[in-house]
Amino acid sequence: MSDLLIKNVRVLDGQPTEILIRDGRIAGIGADLDGAGAAVEDAGGRIALPGLTEAHTHLDKSLLGYPWYHNDVGGGNLMAMIDNERQMKQRLDLDPHVQSMRHALQTASFGATLIRSHVDVDTTGGLRALEGVMETAEKLADVVEIQTVAFPQSGLMIAPGTAELLDEAMKMGADLMGGLDPCGVDHDPKGHLDTIFGLAEKHGKGIDIHLHERGELGAFSMEQILDRAEALGMKGMLTVSHAFCLGMADAGRVNPLLERLGALEASIMTTAPASSPAPLVRQMAEYGIRFGAGNDGIQDTWGPYGNGDMLERAKFVGLRSNLRSDAEMYMALDVCAGGGAEAMGMERRALKVGAPGDLVIVEGVAVAHAIVRHAPRKLVVKAGKVTARDGATLMAAP
Repeated sequence: MSDLLIKNVRVLDGQPTEILIRDGRIAGIGADLDGAGAAVEDAGGRIALPGLTEAHTHLDKSLLGYPWYHNDVGGGNLMAMIDNERQMKQRLDLDPHVQSMRHALQTASFGATLIRSHVDVDTTGGLRALEGVMETAEKLADVVEIQTVAFPQSGLMIAPGTAELLDEAMKMGADLMGGLDPCGVDHDPKGHLDTIFGLAEKHGKGIDIHLHERGELGAFSMEQILDRAEALGMKGMLTVSHAFCLGMADAGRVNPLLERLGALEASIMTTAPASSPAPLVRQMAEYGIRFGAGNDGIQDTWGPYGNGDMLERAKFVGLRSNLRSDAEMYMALDVCAGGGAEAMGMERRALKVGAPGDLVIVEGVAVAHAIVRHAPRKLVVKAGKVTARDGATLMAAP
């Protein structure tokens, strides 16, 4: 942590002022602050935003640094994409630590100070990916905080031995237990959910489960997930990622699920997809559901999209939820910043006295302009320490 005085900076859409960070927290916002002993940066009239939050990604999967990957697997078959990825990771001999360093540093260069990463645990790769990402988390602790989710990407009940590996992953220190489409992948919702909830209870950890299942099938799985979370008293410990079923048009089917999610203080993580119905910002706010966003995998065997920029993702959140006014764009930003941090179970990042000293200096006439422009970031600050400047982290990627 460092002491830092940022001059000539606009807090969101305000007038130029100063921000003082001491001992890793915002100590003052105003004119003529006493920055004695602090490093000084001039923002040149640019906008300060809270540190951004990447709440759903896969640090072990990215092909950043590799030659362009020519993908022959389309997006219509989930199991084909899963199988192809597992084979290609072996063929390319991906180093999870190197790839996660590249991915995390690129994400941090865009202003993210928090990342939640799902990490593959399967009978082919064992715990190697988790070991690599945990090494990255340790090395980048002063740049970006990384949470890990032990993720059975290749299935659980259909892959004997995976449950034991997940148990070992939790013993190693994975932050959350993961899961994946209990009907669509494992074809055994009871077995899948009993296993992951049992391991979460055993290790005293929360759950973050991928739920791609759409429509009525997804609603059924969501009910099964909620039944177990309620029975175990997992208030504030449940996250459902994607949750496409909440984008169903049938409000009579969806609203009871939203009520239960709100009562559990659950979190929903979205990528704001263009190709599927998905949870919407106002919908989550109405029911008091914590809402975060992420880029998912970026430039990997699943697809060529993404670059790790959560300001760009805020634009997609706005598009998906039909947010258009400047005031509404604040809502999109919050999903990718302070609200996303709360959805991760972390302290809200905010530009106020006493908040963590995480912020990013961006180009733009207004916050909405900065979101849609998403130009290279002038400065990224983590706990009062400058970690990136002019679009590049100070720490070089391997």
